[in-house]
Amino acid sequence: MSLASAIAKAADLKSETRIGNLTESDVQKIEDVITDPLKYGIPPRQVNRRKDLPSGRDMHLTGADLTLSMKTDIDFMKDIRSWRGLRHSYGLKVRGQRTRTTGRKGKAVGVKKKLAIAAARAAAMGERKEEKKK
Repeated sequence: MSLASAIAKAADLKSETRIGNLTESDVQKIEDVITDPLKYGIPPRQVNRRKDLPSGRDMHLTGADLTLSMKTDIDFMKDIRSWRGLRHSYGLKVRGQRTRTTGRKGKAVGVKKKLAIAAARAAAMGERKEEKKK
């Protein structure tokens, strides 16, 4: 069962109900279920923050709280100098993806642009000189 269907079931809503047809109390109930799904019997495996490091609790975070907790987790990994933290700090792939050919951002890897441009200009100038001589 997906989290969305579990939320609809916990809020006592039919899954085919359109959002525009919800009452204020239905919307409030959905918001309450989303902020604390464990209180409504949704299993801990469906929350997005299991065994939170500072508190040790299972939580479901939304919005800015989720963004802030992810940032603090990454900063913590950087501070303890874990492998993932080092990869984050160097701006490399973290989850084992290959980096030889993919994930290139902003750089031309394996090509020296200045030398290639200079060689192309020199070749073009050489062709122009030969055309003028003829």
